Amino acid sequence: MRMRIVFTSIGLVWLILLVRIYHISIQSNTYYEELAHQNAVKTEKLAPLRGSIKDRLGRPLSVNRLGFSIAIRPHLSNQANEKILNEEIEFLATTLPKFEKENLKKRYLRQDSPYSQNYIEVIDFISYDEVISKFSKISLRENTKILPSSKRHYPHGKLASHVIGYVGRSNQDDIDENHIARLTNYTGRTGIEKYYNEELQGREGERKTKVTALNQEIEQISKHLPSSSDLELTIDLELQQYLSEIFNEDAGAVIVMDVENGDILAAGSYPEFDLNQFVSGISHEDWKALTENVDNPFTNKLVNGLYPPGSVVKMGVAFAFLGTQKINRQTSFYCSGSFELGGRNFRCWRDRGHGHTDLNKAIRESCDDYFYKGSLKIGIDAITPVLERLGFAQKTGVDLPNEFIGTVPGRYWKMGKYQKPWYQGETLITSIGQGYFLTTPMQVALHTSIFATGKKVTPHFVKTIDDVLVEHPIDENVLTEFEKKELPYMQKAMEEVANHPSGTGYWRLINSKVKVAAKTGTAQVVGIPQDVKERMKEEDMEYLQRSHAWLTTYGPIDHPRYVVTVMVEHGGHGGQAGGPIVTKIYNKLHELGYIE
Repeated sequence: MRMRIVFTSIGLVWLILLVRIYHISIQSNTYYEELAHQNAVKTEKLAPLRGSIKDRLGRPLSVNRLGFSIAIRPHLSNQANEKILNEEIEFLATTLPKFEKENLKKRYLRQDSPYSQNYIEVIDFISYDEVISKFSKISLRENTKILPSSKRHYPHGKLASHVIGYVGRSNQDDIDENHIARLTNYTGRTGIEKYYNEELQGREGERKTKVTALNQEIEQISKHLPSSSDLELTIDLELQQYLSEIFNEDAGAVIVMDVENGDILAAGSYPEFDLNQFVSGISHEDWKALTENVDNPFTNKLVNGLYPPGSVVKMGVAFAFLGTQKINRQTSFYCSGSFELGGRNFRCWRDRGHGHTDLNKAIRESCDDYFYKGSLKIGIDAITPVLERLGFAQKTGVDLPNEFIGTVPGRYWKMGKYQKPWYQGETLITSIGQGYFLTTPMQVALHTSIFATGKKVTPHFVKTIDDVLVEHPIDENVLTEFEKKELPYMQKAMEEVANHPSGTGYWRLINSKVKVAAKTGTAQVVGIPQDVKERMKEEDMEYLQRSHAWLTTYGPIDHPRYVVTVMVEHGGHGGQAGGPIVTKIYNKLHELGYIE
């Protein structure tokens, strides 16, 4: 019996061993084959070259400078190999004196890891001209690799800086969002570079090679090249350069847009800044100069600058007036220069008043008193929804990141934000684009284009991606049927702003080669005390207390093609500050052949 138990136990042990041998040698064969294959095959991800950005005629706006990067073999930071590392660092610092030994070694040590077999990049970019004479000397080093590299370059420096945008070094958040950022080391930070970052950054490639146990390559198995997309913008480089010249030292924004499809031919936020200083990291001094500049060059005023729109909203408010049927084209109010309500005087910009004024005259001469009395008659609840439908307090859809929506104030908005009731005096100042009312230049340009054509386009900067036309939506029915019938009346009033001797834009637009329709706006940034009888002239005020100057236009009158919207920060009167700029832009459009 004992012997039977012993033999049975021995038999069971042998059976278990045989089963295990069968599992390892037969059933696990596929698994270990795959494991061996992974150990013998090295997969390398290839970084794409960032796509280029060009203007509508193919002229470069954002390109890549080609050069080299230099990397050192990993695992040299331990005590046994430290001498080799020091020799390589010393060699590079001697051969390329612009790079300091301490920084090169610090960068190597920061990245070296026992779990990575990849060479460690210690110099991410050096230009072709700087390295070509030393290329063979560096490439002969056993522990150093010299590899192709690129660096973003903006050939026109600060031109259209807020539109084009810039790239910066990728951080962990960028890598978590898009793993290709680890390969490229750069990510779009602002403007088109950010909005279309995925397309520009591209798709990774892959290279597989057979390697030895010492990680030495034997042969290449396969290679799939990376790819990226190129963008063609709607911008005309020559017109864009011209905008920068004529805006000169002024702060503000300008937009030139096709009213038929939303193509933006040129747009600028001023002052601008040099994009190239951000690619490798801006210095503390340069950053301080940008952020402390009173004119805020780092703010994209096209979509992130919020300003009271002033009188440029009066056409939209007029649509609200007519839509209630309480006011019609012939409704007239007498303007004496001020209007008293609740013990407070609401001034018209013309001290002596405009006399008897109908709607056409109110728009042509920008009579504030007419809109005070008209808005009081219909109420804020009839005004707010019309202005929102016509482009305010909502995104325009322009292809720039972080677009602000601004504010069209009303009773529900105020209660929600401040938990306070709405007062009639606030209705009056809202009707002339003051008070809580805030908008962006892009919204004003879109609002103006609606009055030019009766449709709502989507403003945009990108025309094609890899030569494929990008579609942008157009709302053909933004106006009600009633408003479509009234549109010619509004257009006539805007035409008279620029072409009637009493129009607020007449004398400042008289030299334009293109006949345009317009609306001026003077947006106060400080209130005038009630005890002040005569307002100080804008030119006598301190700079930061002067009004923002608006002039928004479309032309030609007989067949509207383009909107030109100008906003000069603290420029004073809209026609006075904006008129010369707008005139020059239309004349340039004529010169370039955009307008016959």
